[in-house]
Amino acid sequence: MTSGSRRATEEFPVVARAPFLFLRQMAEVGAKVFGGVGERVYFLLETIRALFTEWRTWLPLTARQMYAIGVGSLPLTAIVAAFIGSVIALQTRYQLFPGVVLSVVGLISRQMIILELGPLLTGLVLTGRVGARMTAEIGTMRVTEQIDALETLAYDPVAYLVVPRLLAGILMMPLLVVFANFVGISTAFLTSVYATDVTWQQFSEGLRLAYAPFQVFYSLLKATMFGAAIAFLCSYEGYFADVGAEGVGRSTAKAVVVTSVAILVLDALTASLLAPLLQG
Repeated sequence: MTSGSRRATEEFPVVARAPFLFLRQMAEVGAKVFGGVGERVYFLLETIRALFTEWRTWLPLTARQMYAIGVGSLPLTAIVAAFIGSVIALQTRYQLFPGVVLSVVGLISRQMIILELGPLLTGLVLTGRVGARMTAEIGTMRVTEQIDALETLAYDPVAYLVVPRLLAGILMMPLLVVFANFVGISTAFLTSVYATDVTWQQFSEGLRLAYAPFQVFYSLLKATMFGAAIAFLCSYEGYFADVGAEGVGRSTAKAVVVTSVAILVLDALTASLLAPLLQG
């Protein structure tokens, strides 16, 4: 056997097979992970190139994607934010022990909605609604050879399919989060005043307590990153979908899982880096 050749696991002694098998499986997993990261980085570079060189292609299509992502998601965003606000207000009030100032209900509701649950749950919900749709649309175009037809007609597929969705996600996600924060805080206020013993003066006082403008910027920063992650990762999975209906379904499911994990990771990284700046 020449040096550098790979021996089969079965050639090792029985006692040594388990460690070698484990190490080789870990190496394969690592190769797949880093290979996937590399492929997405190349796709991102291709997207950036199309953004600056093919603006005549993506510019007319961006408004349509903004409507589909933003306006089309308003009802679902409002429903999710309304229930979030109501539940937070109720849970906060009835978890307080006697003697605590009731204005803290407004403070906790504001902080939880603006800093965490507003952007995070809006991003996760839109991953299922908008992201899955993006993947299915682009994946269907891939398996039906419509992307090849675009290349035949001298259209850049990345500029035609990916860039408009990416820009729409980056622009509309912060607006949706602003809307979700407003609805969530409003429903928290109404629930506290009409379903508990918290007065509107107490809730308003807590709402203004320890407020800092950076808290709103923090929420919008998260929203922008989540919107970019949804549009880019879901478009990538659809663009490289496998052949057939099963391939499109597999790519759509993978896109939702990968994007949801990416949103959670971005949320954790943002909190760990910027949390010290949030104190009002």
